[in-house]
Amino acid sequence: MIENSASKAYAEAGVDITAGYRSTELIKKHAAKTFVPGMMSGLGGFGGLFKPDIAGMKSPVLVSGTDGVGTKLKLAFLMDRHDTVGIDCVAMCVNDVICCGASPLFFLDYIACGKNVPERIADIVKGVAEGCVQAGAALVGGETAEMPGFYPENEYDLAGFAVGVVDEEKIIDHSKMRPGDAIIALPSSGVHSNGFSLVRKVFDVERADISAPVEELGGRSLGETLLTPTKIYVKPVQSLFGSVDVRGISHITGGGFYENIPRCIPDGLGARIEKSAVKVPPIFGLIQKAGGIDERDMFNTFNMGVGMCVIVPASQAAKALELLGRAGEDAYVIGEIAASDKKVTLC
Repeated sequence: MIENSASKAYAEAGVDITAGYRSTELIKKHAAKTFVPGMMSGLGGFGGLFKPDIAGMKSPVLVSGTDGVGTKLKLAFLMDRHDTVGIDCVAMCVNDVICCGASPLFFLDYIACGKNVPERIADIVKGVAEGCVQAGAALVGGETAEMPGFYPENEYDLAGFAVGVVDEEKIIDHSKMRPGDAIIALPSSGVHSNGFSLVRKVFDVERADISAPVEELGGRSLGETLLTPTKIYVKPVQSLFGSVDVRGISHITGGGFYENIPRCIPDGLGARIEKSAVKVPPIFGLIQKAGGIDERDMFNTFNMGVGMCVIVPASQAAKALELLGRAGEDAYVIGEIAASDKKVTLC
């Protein structure tokens, strides 16, 4: 803690700057777990220093991604569990970065709260650090802003951004995509971090008992199921690079299949998805039934059990599935690319 740094007047306004110093001390042990070659500074400075290894790259390109956890945080508040949403925050950023073919280098988070409770901040950053470890990225810094009167005392917002690097010649080239290419699904861990405004409305989570076991969820509670962190796909997808001709990658987030799959498909081509092939987890059936939501809206809002799609030549699909399996992914083919002006067809 910085000596003699305390303000009685600021504390009377609701901001305890000494709590900020304690938060920093508590999170240092979590950040230390994310050390990777290239890190040049610890937490506490004005900027996070990182020296990337670009040896062997002809033309390195930086790739960035930013996102937050969204209203899924309401579940964390209700359950008073804060050590997983940091994984969501990292996942939403690094899963975007990998879609370009880039490897995440480092991550920074931003936490805004009504009251700085150091132990709670440390729990949040514990999750952020775990996400960074899963992604192979360094947590080089962040910011915690105590904002009394702006946020309720027991609530906070969490966002962040990641920076990665890829050699320009290895950026995923969508122009190579052809009719007949296979669309491979990487399973999601659940709802991930999108659609929670609808989820909260459907289940009326602020008033419902979300801690009770639910038979359709295998005895898990609704709250526990919904709070399951977003899966991080960086390392499984990296296992394909250099071994398979990856022609497109889509991170399935808000907007579901209809918005996200087309983002990597060139004009004149579309994705033909076999609905019967999609392995939909039970939570989505509960959401659809409880909300009376039609099928198209479900596929246009949620990931429906598919967190990421990878497009490869049909002749290399088996090899891609084998490599993903070795990386711990139970991946499977859900469709193919077809000549079409319609970007997504579910049939």
